[in-house]
Amino acid sequence: MVDTALKLIDEVGIQALTLRMLADTLNSGTATLYRHFNGKDELLALVADRILGEVRIPVEELDGLSWREAVSAAAEAFYGTLCRHPNALSLLAAQVPVGPNALRGRERLVTLFTGHGFPIGLAARSYTAMGHYVIGFAIQQYGPGTPRTEDQLQLRDYYKSLDPVAYPATVAAADELTSVPLHEEFRFGLELLLDGLERQRQLHAEA
Repeated sequence: MVDTALKLIDEVGIQALTLRMLADTLNSGTATLYRHFNGKDELLALVADRILGEVRIPVEELDGLSWREAVSAAAEAFYGTLCRHPNALSLLAAQVPVGPNALRGRERLVTLFTGHGFPIGLAARSYTAMGHYVIGFAIQQYGPGTPRTEDQLQLRDYYKSLDPVAYPATVAAADELTSVPLHEEFRFGLELLLDGLERQRQLHAEA
């Protein structure tokens, strides 16, 4: 049921999904669905956890990596998963996921941080900051109303048409502001975040 709900959300979006639609797709009745969850909100929470269950990085792939490389790999995997489900992105922003997949992922990442010298408090904040960055970036770039390529071109032309006296920096950076590939932009922001976390780790180690 949860898998089917996710497929329907991918197709029609969260708002359009109804329990009747899900029941019809499953050739069932809504009464049957209520035996498994109390309503749409609970179903959506299960869908959010189902998405997190797709974020898989084999442990052996992380062996021998630095904390930075391991966290980067985890962030990339998380981002890739979110990009496959743009219609469901708001589920992960609306509430803190606490399903089994969310708990396993949180435990794994916080343990990864603490295992590389992060105090537990800094490890928790680092995990949260990383999650907020990935989810926020995905929502901005792939959520509803995301600018299309032609929109970006129009935005570039608009920037270039501005008064160069009033907005010299914007005019000069028009191409860079509108043409950097999304994955490159994601990596740039991720590296900045990792730089900051490394500085915090070193400060705590020196304290």
